Amino acid sequence: MQARELLGTAAIPGGGELKLFRRGSDFMILLDRNELMSSRMSGSEEALATMTCERLRNPSTARVLIGGYGMGFTLRAALRRLGPGARVTVAELVPGILAWARGPLQHLTANCLDDPRVVIVEGDVGAVIAAADASFDAILLDVDNGPDGLTRADNDRLYSKQGLEAAKAALRPGGVLAVWSAAPDPAFARALRKAGFDVDEVAVRARSNGKGARHVIWFARKKGD
Repeated sequence: MQARELLGTAAIPGGGELKLFRRGSDFMILLDRNELMSSRMSGSEEALATMTCERLRNPSTARVLIGGYGMGFTLRAALRRLGPGARVTVAELVPGILAWARGPLQHLTANCLDDPRVVIVEGDVGAVIAAADASFDAILLDVDNGPDGLTRADNDRLYSKQGLEAAKAALRPGGVLAVWSAAPDPAFARALRKAGFDVDEVAVRARSNGKGARHVIWFARKKGD
């Protein structure tokens, strides 16, 4: 087996450090010993976008917020399915992630960061949500490992009662909050319903070939016309 090569480190605001490794043609981002994402595991991140776009009432002009750029799988999949009049805001907390996207991971970006439909915000997606007022048709959260986070305690706020209320307020009537998770979380599914969303829970495979671990995506629709 080939040894991993460390390509760079990136500080997490508030504490902690991410590391980017390469092994052969594969890239991976780790926090301590935990692999947060990998170039060979794109299936569920792509499904987050494609299955959300399927639920949009008008993908041609939709306003979409993506929380967490990662390796860009979700953004690229969304852009393939949204029309020329759509707008996608990407909030990425870790500046180093975006630097890697334009550096050693540039071949993965497919120029998605330069798409005229895309606006990049270097900051907390929670702050973007809090500042929005029924502005988005969809909010896609791929932050940390889902509701049971690893990287940053502040991420828990996104999935709290207050965080779900803020997300609902940031959505237009009929809008969709889509949340990716590395594992099932029945308590979070109940919290979504208690917050007043209509909830669809879907299990998806980690790899685009239908193999790998089972991840979970919740699609929570805001009620309204």
